Amino acid sequence: MAGVDGVTLPEDLSLISAKTLEHYNERAVEFWNGTRDHDVKQNIEALLRHIQGTPPFVVLDFGCGPGRDLAAFRGLGHEAIGLEGSPALAAMAREHSGCEVREQDFLALQLPAARFDGIFANASLFHVPRQELPRVLRELHAALKPGGVLFASNPRGQNEEGWNRGRYGSYHDLDTWRAFLEAAAFAELEHYYRPPGLPPEQQPWLASVWRAVAAP
Repeated sequence: MAGVDGVTLPEDLSLISAKTLEHYNERAVEFWNGTRDHDVKQNIEALLRHIQGTPPFVVLDFGCGPGRDLAAFRGLGHEAIGLEGSPALAAMAREHSGCEVREQDFLALQLPAARFDGIFANASLFHVPRQELPRVLRELHAALKPGGVLFASNPRGQNEEGWNRGRYGSYHDLDTWRAFLEAAAFAELEHYYRPPGLPPEQQPWLASVWRAVAAP
């Protein structure tokens, strides 16, 4: 799906978004049933402990899915706002969390400037094609308050991207992921692999926490 010099054309990016969102729309209930009991307390705590200032915090759940983590942030007393591209999942998130959920394509974001203390991108940013990731990260940076914190957890790989069971994904190793974040003016606070307590070959998720340090 690449044009001249390996550049993905706009019409191909639209297809990537449409087909990936269609995948989630058609499987919204299945996705909720399969993920509702996942324990991501480690990730939520990783974001919150690095946010400076006095809680409650304003947190954007980027790719909030059916609302599991939105409800968790709200239950901790924070102002949680969801962002989800799938209309079916967005509707479920509103129902399950009682929070505001904005329906937006990751490749066509419309975010307020300097609004959020933290952005929680749990299993979501890997859907952004490598070509578009620098722009999306700059947009997330701009949506954070000065010194705000971005958490990201993505399935790791060897920097390959493409279709995987009906969804488009980009699978970065730690060095490449660091390069993208640092280029977008984020400073690394910590990283770890999940699930915890397992050998490396059984930890497919790379989690990382970053502070917005300067305007990119």
